Amino acid sequence: MPFLPASRSRAVAIVRALLTYLLAAVMVAAGVAHFVNPEPFVGIVPKVLPAPRMLVWVSGFFEIVGGVGLVIPRWRKAAAWGLIALYLAVFPANINMAVNGLPFGDLPPDPVMAWARLPFQAVFIAWAWWVSGAAGESPASPAHRA
Repeated sequence: MPFLPASRSRAVAIVRALLTYLLAAVMVAAGVAHFVNPEPFVGIVPKVLPAPRMLVWVSGFFEIVGGVGLVIPRWRKAAAWGLIALYLAVFPANINMAVNGLPFGDLPPDPVMAWARLPFQAVFIAWAWWVSGAAGESPASPAHRA
């Protein structure tokens, strides 16, 4: 980022690196949860979609792959864009949970949580986009090597 003073550019690089690793950890943990305890996720898959358990496993697999990909500089951009596609693909399940007042696993239905969860898909999309380097830096730049 040539337009930023060196100290600010370094601070941005540190924050980006920390947020990259945090998103990677969140995605791997979420992906593992899809295999360890798939029932909450199966329960929110829209009824019109076939094979809900298989869809949960597929999304969990790609959450893990995306999370791991984020920490490999060569794969970071592809992983981030893959996660963005995944966030869009699973959004109907989140809408289904909110619109139909579905519980998440053993938790009682919570309309406030279900509706509040929807905008967080945009936060995750923006987060993945930012760590991808699409904001103007190459994922191989010094800001992404951390």
